[in-house]
Amino acid sequence: MKKSRFVFGAIFALLIVIFTSGCYAPSPFYGTWADNSGDTITFMSDMSYNAKIYINNTVTSQTGSYEVLMNVLILRGENGNVMESEWDIRGNILYMKWSDGSKNKMLELFKIAN
Repeated sequence: MKKSRFVFGAIFALLIVIFTSGCYAPSPFYGTWADNSGDTITFMSDMSYNAKIYINNTVTSQTGSYEVLMNVLILRGENGNVMESEWDIRGNILYMKWSDGSKNKMLELFKIAN
Protein backbone atom coordinates (compact mmCIF):
# COMPACT_ATOMS: atom_id res chain seq x y z
CA MET A 1 0.00 0.00 0.00
CA LYS A 2 2.78 2.45 0.94
CA LYS A 3 4.77 1.48 -2.14
CA SER A 4 1.84 2.23 -4.49
CA ARG A 5 1.37 5.68 -2.85
CA PHE A 6 5.05 6.40 -3.34
CA VAL A 7 4.92 5.32 -7.00
CA PHE A 8 1.78 7.42 -7.60
CA GLY A 9 3.42 10.44 -5.93
CA ALA A 10 6.59 10.01 -7.98
CA ILE A 11 4.63 9.77 -11.24
CA PHE A 12 2.56 12.83 -10.29
CA ALA A 13 5.71 14.84 -9.48
CA LEU A 14 7.31 13.76 -12.77
CA LEU A 15 4.24 14.88 -14.73
CA ILE A 16 4.29 18.27 -13.03
CA VAL A 17 7.97 18.75 -13.92
CA ILE A 18 7.36 17.73 -17.54
CA PHE A 19 4.37 20.03 -18.02
CA THR A 20 5.90 23.07 -16.31
CA SER A 21 9.21 22.79 -18.14
CA GLY A 22 7.41 22.66 -21.49
CA CYS A 23 5.65 25.97 -20.83
CA TYR A 24 8.43 28.37 -21.78
CA ALA A 25 7.09 31.91 -22.14
CA PRO A 26 9.31 34.02 -24.41
CA SER A 27 10.05 37.64 -23.63
CA PRO A 28 7.40 40.01 -25.03
CA PHE A 29 10.25 41.81 -26.80
CA TYR A 30 11.37 38.75 -28.80
CA GLY A 31 11.28 39.56 -32.53
CA THR A 32 11.90 42.49 -34.85
CA TRP A 33 10.39 45.93 -34.28
CA ALA A 34 10.50 48.78 -36.81
CA ASP A 35 8.95 52.11 -37.75
CA ASN A 36 8.54 54.13 -40.95
CA SER A 37 11.69 56.20 -40.22
CA GLY A 38 13.99 53.20 -40.67
CA ASP A 39 14.50 52.56 -36.96
CA THR A 40 14.72 48.83 -36.15
CA ILE A 41 15.45 46.78 -33.06
CA THR A 42 15.68 43.00 -33.11
CA PHE A 43 15.51 41.19 -29.77
CA MET A 44 16.76 37.59 -29.80
CA SER A 45 15.77 34.79 -27.42
CA ASP A 46 19.31 34.62 -26.00
CA MET A 47 18.75 38.13 -24.52
CA SER A 48 20.84 39.90 -27.18
CA TYR A 49 19.72 42.66 -29.52
CA ASN A 50 20.66 44.55 -32.69
CA ALA A 51 19.49 48.12 -33.19
CA LYS A 52 19.67 50.73 -35.94
CA ILE A 53 18.26 54.10 -34.86
CA TYR A 54 18.22 57.36 -36.86
CA ILE A 55 18.56 60.60 -34.86
CA ASN A 56 18.94 63.89 -36.79
CA ASN A 57 19.92 62.09 -40.02
CA THR A 58 22.65 60.18 -38.18
CA VAL A 59 22.38 56.42 -37.84
CA THR A 60 23.38 54.66 -34.64
CA SER A 61 23.99 50.93 -34.94
CA GLN A 62 24.36 49.00 -31.72
CA THR A 63 24.46 45.37 -30.58
CA GLY A 64 24.56 43.98 -27.08
CA SER A 65 22.44 42.31 -24.44
CA TYR A 66 19.18 43.34 -22.84
CA GLU A 67 17.45 42.77 -19.53
CA VAL A 68 13.91 43.50 -18.42
CA LEU A 69 13.18 44.61 -14.87
CA MET A 70 9.45 45.22 -14.48
CA ASN A 71 8.75 48.15 -16.82
CA VAL A 72 12.42 49.10 -17.36
CA LEU A 73 14.38 47.85 -20.34
CA ILE A 74 18.15 47.83 -19.84
CA LEU A 75 20.26 47.73 -23.01
CA ARG A 76 23.96 47.00 -22.56
CA GLY A 77 25.86 47.77 -25.74
CA GLU A 78 29.03 45.93 -26.71
CA ASN A 79 30.72 49.33 -26.73
CA GLY A 80 30.06 49.70 -22.97
CA ASN A 81 27.05 52.01 -23.21
CA VAL A 82 24.19 51.23 -20.85
CA MET A 83 20.76 52.63 -21.61
CA GLU A 84 17.72 52.32 -19.36
CA SER A 85 14.27 53.11 -20.69
CA GLU A 86 10.74 52.66 -19.46
CA TRP A 87 8.74 50.67 -21.99
CA ASP A 88 5.17 49.83 -22.83
CA ILE A 89 3.73 47.38 -25.32
CA ARG A 90 0.18 48.03 -26.47
CA GLY A 91 -0.99 45.50 -29.01
CA ASN A 92 1.93 45.15 -31.41
CA ILE A 93 3.46 48.58 -30.72
CA LEU A 94 6.51 49.05 -28.49
CA TYR A 95 6.88 52.50 -26.91
CA MET A 96 10.27 53.44 -25.46
CA LYS A 97 12.86 56.22 -25.36
CA TRP A 98 16.23 55.74 -27.09
CA SER A 99 19.10 57.69 -25.54
CA ASP A 100 22.42 58.12 -27.31
CA GLY A 101 24.53 60.48 -25.25
CA SER A 102 22.69 63.80 -25.20
CA LYS A 103 20.38 62.75 -28.07
CA ASN A 104 17.00 61.27 -27.19
CA LYS A 105 14.27 59.88 -29.41
CA MET A 106 10.84 58.58 -28.51
CA LEU A 107 10.20 55.37 -30.44
CA GLU A 108 6.93 53.82 -31.56
CA LEU A 109 7.99 50.52 -33.08
CA PHE A 110 5.67 48.02 -34.74
CA LYS A 111 6.34 44.30 -34.41
CA ILE A 112 7.12 43.09 -37.92
CA ALA A 113 8.53 39.58 -37.27
CA ASN A 114 8.88 36.96 -34.55
